[in-house]
Amino acid sequence: MCVLAILDQADGYAYDIVTKLAGGVEMSEGTIYPLMRRLQNDELVTTYLAESEQGPPRKYYRLTAQGRRELQKLKAEWRAFVADVEKILGEDNE
Repeated sequence: MCVLAILDQADGYAYDIVTKLAGGVEMSEGTIYPLMRRLQNDELVTTYLAESEQGPPRKYYRLTAQGRRELQKLKAEWRAFVADVEKILGEDNE
């Protein structure tokens, strides 16, 4: 869900995505590539190559329409989960 949310804001390449996740979620470059391949296979993202000022062209990932729908579904599920946990913790009144 976090990767889809990042790509909903702007296209990105794998290292860029890992860097953006680093603030709250631990994910290494070794983890991101299999995840991105799975998202691509599920047609949630598409890719394109773009020239880089620092080395070879970079593979960028772009969220598809199906990816945006999946993100909205995951966000709704997440919000429901958080609400349920807050009820259990007795924090739904705050």
